[in-house]
Amino acid sequence: MKHLSINVDGLVQGVGFRYSTFQVAQELGVNGTVQNEIDGSVSIEAEADQKILYIFLNRVKSSPSPFGKVTKMDYTFSDDLQHYTKFTVIG
Repeated sequence: MKHLSINVDGLVQGVGFRYSTFQVAQELGVNGTVQNEIDGSVSIEAEADQKILYIFLNRVKSSPSPFGKVTKMDYTFSDDLQHYTKFTVIG
Protein backbone atom coordinates (compact mmCIF):
# COMPACT_ATOMS: atom_id res chain seq x y z
CA MET A 1 0.00 0.00 0.00
CA LYS A 2 1.31 3.42 -1.05
CA HIS A 3 0.21 7.04 -0.85
CA LEU A 4 0.20 9.19 -3.99
CA SER A 5 -0.12 13.00 -4.03
CA ILE A 6 -0.93 14.58 -7.39
CA ASN A 7 -1.33 18.20 -8.48
CA VAL A 8 -2.89 18.60 -11.93
CA ASP A 9 -2.80 21.77 -14.06
CA GLY A 10 -4.62 22.54 -17.28
CA LEU A 11 -8.31 22.67 -18.15
CA VAL A 12 -9.31 20.75 -15.02
CA GLN A 13 -11.94 22.91 -13.32
CA GLY A 14 -15.52 23.28 -14.52
CA VAL A 15 -15.26 20.30 -16.88
CA GLY A 16 -16.26 17.36 -14.64
CA PHE A 17 -12.64 16.46 -13.87
CA ARG A 18 -13.18 15.79 -10.15
CA TYR A 19 -16.25 13.63 -10.71
CA SER A 20 -14.54 11.69 -13.51
CA THR A 21 -11.50 11.17 -11.25
CA PHE A 22 -13.88 9.88 -8.57
CA GLN A 23 -15.33 7.38 -11.06
CA VAL A 24 -11.84 6.11 -12.02
CA ALA A 25 -10.93 5.77 -8.32
CA GLN A 26 -14.13 3.79 -7.67
CA GLU A 27 -13.42 1.53 -10.65
CA LEU A 28 -9.87 0.79 -9.49
CA GLY A 29 -10.54 0.60 -5.75
CA VAL A 30 -8.47 3.68 -4.89
CA ASN A 31 -9.23 5.59 -1.68
CA GLY A 32 -8.47 9.28 -1.08
CA THR A 33 -9.67 12.75 -2.06
CA VAL A 34 -9.87 15.12 -5.03
CA GLN A 35 -10.40 18.88 -4.75
CA ASN A 36 -10.14 22.13 -6.70
CA GLU A 37 -7.42 24.57 -5.70
CA ILE A 38 -7.64 28.38 -5.77
CA ASP A 39 -4.92 28.57 -8.45
CA GLY A 40 -7.08 26.59 -10.92
CA SER A 41 -5.33 23.26 -10.38
CA VAL A 42 -6.75 20.07 -8.88
CA SER A 43 -5.15 18.18 -5.99
CA ILE A 44 -5.55 14.44 -5.54
CA GLU A 45 -4.55 12.26 -2.59
CA ALA A 46 -4.77 8.54 -3.34
CA GLU A 47 -3.96 5.27 -1.59
CA ALA A 48 -3.85 1.75 -3.01
CA ASP A 49 -1.40 -0.90 -4.13
CA GLN A 50 1.43 0.76 -6.08
CA LYS A 51 0.55 -1.09 -9.29
CA ILE A 52 -3.03 0.23 -9.08
CA LEU A 53 -1.76 3.74 -8.35
CA TYR A 54 0.32 3.72 -11.54
CA ILE A 55 -2.80 2.78 -13.53
CA PHE A 56 -4.75 5.53 -11.72
CA LEU A 57 -1.96 8.04 -12.43
CA ASN A 58 -1.99 7.24 -16.15
CA ARG A 59 -5.77 7.59 -16.31
CA VAL A 60 -5.59 10.98 -14.57
CA LYS A 61 -2.75 12.08 -16.86
CA SER A 62 -4.90 11.48 -19.93
CA SER A 63 -7.80 13.38 -18.27
CA PRO A 64 -10.68 11.19 -17.12
CA SER A 65 -13.05 13.96 -18.24
CA PRO A 66 -13.57 14.16 -22.03
CA PHE A 67 -13.80 17.96 -21.68
CA GLY A 68 -10.60 18.36 -19.64
CA LYS A 69 -7.00 18.71 -20.73
CA VAL A 70 -4.01 18.06 -18.48
CA THR A 71 -1.04 20.26 -19.37
CA LYS A 72 1.14 19.59 -16.31
CA MET A 73 1.10 17.05 -13.52
CA ASP A 74 3.36 16.78 -10.47
CA TYR A 75 3.20 13.73 -8.24
CA THR A 76 5.00 11.99 -5.40
CA PHE A 77 4.72 8.51 -3.92
CA SER A 78 5.26 7.92 -0.21
CA ASP A 79 4.77 5.36 2.53
CA ASP A 80 2.99 7.97 4.70
CA LEU A 81 -0.51 6.50 4.64
CA GLN A 82 -3.55 8.52 5.71
CA HIS A 83 -5.70 5.34 5.83
CA TYR A 84 -8.57 6.66 3.72
CA THR A 85 -11.59 4.35 3.73
CA LYS A 86 -13.24 5.72 0.55
CA PHE A 87 -12.66 8.23 -2.25
CA THR A 88 -14.24 11.64 -1.70
CA VAL A 89 -14.81 14.71 -3.88
CA ILE A 90 -14.13 17.76 -1.68
CA GLY A 91 -16.00 20.98 -2.39
